[in-house]
Amino acid sequence: MHYPWWYVPYVTAPMLIAVISVVHVLVSHYAVGGGLFLAVETGKAYRSGDREYLAYLKRHGRFFILLTVVFGAITGVGIWWTIGLASPLATEVLIRTFVFGWAIEWVFFFVEITAAFVFYYYWGRLAEKTHVAIGWIYAMAAWISLVLITGITAFMLNPGDWRPGDSFWKAFLNPQFIPQTIARTGGALLLSSLYVYLHASLTIRDGRLRDLIEQRSARPALLGAALVTAGGLSWYGFLPELAQAVLVRAAALNVFMGLIFALTAAVFVLLYLGPYRNPGWLSPGFALALFLFGIAVFSIGEFVREAVRKPYIIYNVVLGNQVLPGDVFGSEAVPGLQKTGYLEGGIWTREYVKQHYPGALDGDRIDEKRLLALPHSDRIALGEVLFQYHCNDCHAIHQGYSAVGPLIRGRSPAMIRAVIDDLHGAHFFMPPWAGTPEEAELITNYLAEIAPPRPEGMFPLPAVQEAP
Repeated sequence: MHYPWWYVPYVTAPMLIAVISVVHVLVSHYAVGGGLFLAVETGKAYRSGDREYLAYLKRHGRFFILLTVVFGAITGVGIWWTIGLASPLATEVLIRTFVFGWAIEWVFFFVEITAAFVFYYYWGRLAEKTHVAIGWIYAMAAWISLVLITGITAFMLNPGDWRPGDSFWKAFLNPQFIPQTIARTGGALLLSSLYVYLHASLTIRDGRLRDLIEQRSARPALLGAALVTAGGLSWYGFLPELAQAVLVRAAALNVFMGLIFALTAAVFVLLYLGPYRNPGWLSPGFALALFLFGIAVFSIGEFVREAVRKPYIIYNVVLGNQVLPGDVFGSEAVPGLQKTGYLEGGIWTREYVKQHYPGALDGDRIDEKRLLALPHSDRIALGEVLFQYHCNDCHAIHQGYSAVGPLIRGRSPAMIRAVIDDLHGAHFFMPPWAGTPEEAELITNYLAEIAPPRPEGMFPLPAVQEAP
C-alpha cells in the first residue's frame, strides 16, 4: 500500500523539506556550538571578573535563546510536518526503526530547553559555579542531541548491511555515523563562531571587548573548519557505490562539491589571517562575509547530502516515490505492484478508480486490460493520477524543480514509453517503474499530452518505418 500524494506546485514536496531543513540546520548547529561558547566564556568571564564581558554574554544569551529555542523549535516542528506529508512511508520506517533513539533525543531536548531558560532567566541570581554548570548541562545535552539525530540521518544515506528486524544499534552505528558526526560537530563550532562574530561586530563598540571575543572564538572556528573538511572527506569515502555514481553523474553536484571545499578553505584562511593572527579585523563587513561563506558551505553541503540519496529516501529501504524496493515491514513492494498494478496496490488509487471508472473493474478488482479500453481522455486522466502518485515526489509538471515537461520536450510517445518501461535502466538515479505495462501506457498517454513540441530549428526526427 502506498500513501496518498501531496502536490506542491513548482517547488515539489522534497524541495520544500530541503528549504525548511537547511534553515533548521543553520540554526540547530549554532544551538550546539553557541551553547558551548556561552558555557566556556561565562566561566572565563567569572574567573577574570570581567563585568563588561558578562554583560555582553547576557545580551548574546538573549539573541541565542530567541534564535535557537524559539525559531529553532518552529523550524523543527516544520520538518516533522513536511516529512509527514511529503514522505510518510519513509517517516514511518524511521519511527519504527529509531523509536528508542527519538525517545532519548526528546529527553535531551527537554533538558536543553530547561537548561537554556534557567541559564538566561536566572542570570545574576545563581551562584557563579551553579550558573556555569547549567551552561555546561545545556551544551552537553545539545551535543548529544546532535549525535542522536546524526545517527538517524546518516542511516538514511548508508544503512550498511542493516535489514528490517535488526537491532536499533546496528541501524544507528551505520557507516556514515562517524563521518557525519565529525563534520556536524565541526560545523557547530565553526557556525557558532561566525554567529558570535556577526553579533559582536554589530552590537559592541568597545574595541578591547571586541578584540577579546575575536581572539577567543578564533581557535574553535579553525578547529571547526578542519573537522568539517575531515568529516566531508570521510563522508565521501563511506558513500555507497550508487551514491558516488550519482555524485559523479550530476555536473551541478560536482560544481557544488568544489564550492564546498573552496569556501571552507576561504573561511579557514580568513579566520587565520584575521581573528587568529590580526585581531582588530572584526568589522561588520568582515564578519558578514565570513558568516555568508559559512552559510553557503552548510547550505550547499546539505543539498549535496540529500541529492546523492537518489533514487532512495532511505538508501536501499524506501524509494524516492514512497515505494519499497523489497518486502519491508510487510508492505507491498515494487515486484508486487508490477504484477497486481499500482492503482490496485493503493487504497486511495483503488477507490478513485472505483468511483470514477467503474467500467474498469472486474468485480472488486481493477482489470488492467479494461483500463486501455477507456476513452482517450479518461486514459490521460488516469495517467495524471499515476504521475502524481509515482513521480510527483521528485518532479514538477510544467515548470519548477525538475519539471517533467521540459525534460521530455519533443519526445515521441514511443520514446517516452521506452523510458517508462526501464526507468532505473535509462537513469540509474530514478526508481523502477512500479506498475503494469497497461499502466505504463496510461502514464505515457498523459506525458505525451503535456510534452511541449520540439523547439524550432532542431533537426526533425527520422520517420519511423513500420514493419510490413
